[in-house]
Amino acid sequence: MDFKPSYVLLFLMIGFLLRKTLYDLWDNMLKIVMLNLGFLASVAFPIFIPSLLANSTGISMLEPVLTVIGFIFCCIYLSTASYTIKSISDYGTFTFGNFIRNIKLAWSAGFVMGILLIILFFPMFPGVENGEMTIKSVAAIILGFYMELNPPLLGLALTAIIFWALIFAFLSFQFYFTVYARLGSKIKKSFKKCMLIALDNTGLAVFMVINNLIALVISVIFAFMFPGPVGILLYLDEALRLRLLKYDWLEANPGANRKKIPWDELLIEERERTGRRTFKNFIFPWKD
Repeated sequence: MDFKPSYVLLFLMIGFLLRKTLYDLWDNMLKIVMLNLGFLASVAFPIFIPSLLANSTGISMLEPVLTVIGFIFCCIYLSTASYTIKSISDYGTFTFGNFIRNIKLAWSAGFVMGILLIILFFPMFPGVENGEMTIKSVAAIILGFYMELNPPLLGLALTAIIFWALIFAFLSFQFYFTVYARLGSKIKKSFKKCMLIALDNTGLAVFMVINNLIALVISVIFAFMFPGPVGILLYLDEALRLRLLKYDWLEANPGANRKKIPWDELLIEERERTGRRTFKNFIFPWKD
C-alpha cells in the first residue's frame, strides 16, 4: 500500500476534523446556543446565589456548601451535554428531551469529576502563612510542601514532577466527558482510557488544548453562547470519534505500523457523508 508521509496524513485528518466540526456547529447552531445558555445559567448559581443566600440568612456556611453543590451541578450538566451532542458527530441530531433523559446516564461521571476538582483545587483547608490564616486547596498544599523541602534541589525536582503530572492530567482529562459518553465505559476505566489516549496521541492532545483555548477566546466575543463549552465538547467528541477509526484499523491489521495510519482510506466514507460547502452554501443552503 502506498502511504503518504505521516505528517501529511496527520494534517489530512486534522483538516477534516476542523471542517466537519465547523459544519456540525453551523448546522446545529441554535441547539448549541441553547445548551450553552443552560450552562451559563448553571454557572451563575455557584457564582451569585451562595453569597446572596448567606448574606440574607446570616448563615455563613451556606456559601461554601452551595458553591460546591453548584459546581458539581455544572459538571453534571457538561457530562449530560457531552452525552447528548455525540449524536451530532454521528450525523444525527437531538432533542431537548434527549438531554433530560441523558441526565440519568451521565450524572455519575459529572459528579465524580466535580468532586475530584473540588478536592484538588477548591480552597477549603485552613493553614497559617507568614503569621496569617489562609485557606488553601489540596494542590496548593502539596506544591507548597514540596517547594519547601530541604535540600531545595530535591524539593524543586519533586515540584517539577508534580507540575508535569498535572499538565499530563489536563491533557488527558479534557477527553473525560467525551470518553465516558462515547465509549460507554465505567468511570474508572474512562480515566484510564483518557490517559492511554493522551499517551498514544500526545500531539493531538496538545493540538486540542490549543484549539480549545482559541475557541474559548472566540466564545468570549459571543458571550460564551457560540461555540462555547458545548461547542468545545462537540469538537472533542468529533476528534475522539475519528481517532477511534485508527484503533479499529489497527485491530483489523495486527502488526501494522502505528505511525503510518492510512487516513486517506479511513476517511473516504466520512468525506462523502460530510461533503464540501462554499460560503454561499453556508449562508443560503436552500439555493444549493
